[in-house]
Amino acid sequence: MGDAPRTLVPAPRQPVDEPGPRVLVADDEDDIRALVCLAVAKAGGTVVGSVGDGASALTVARAELPDVAILDVSMPGLDGLDACSALRGDPLTSGVRVLLLSAGASFDDVARGLSAGADAYLSKPFSIAGLVHQLRSVTGRQPA
Repeated sequence: MGDAPRTLVPAPRQPVDEPGPRVLVADDEDDIRALVCLAVAKAGGTVVGSVGDGASALTVARAELPDVAILDVSMPGLDGLDACSALRGDPLTSGVRVLLLSAGASFDDVARGLSAGADAYLSKPFSIAGLVHQLRSVTGRQPA
């Protein structure tokens, strides 16, 4: 008796999980930085740096080249607006997306942030869900 020809059926492809965004977090308040880091994790991202001032944010951004920098507007020394402008002005970091966080929520505050080159602006206090949504929005990633 001859063997019947076998039909090979390829195994179903497993979806390849695309790595989440690499995120730099800069805020001078430890508790806010912790909340932002939690939101990054909930959005599927990885924190590549968590710093308390704008100058440190620039140093980490140039070393790590994150996908996104989440910057507080009001930090000592170099503030978030100036850090955002510096990121935009440096060819090495000009492609980093920037999400600004601020207690200022007026139209003028938002306009200043966007004029500095920010991709998004979120006023404080913010919810974790709201920050996750903004992070997904600026990176173009939808929830799984």
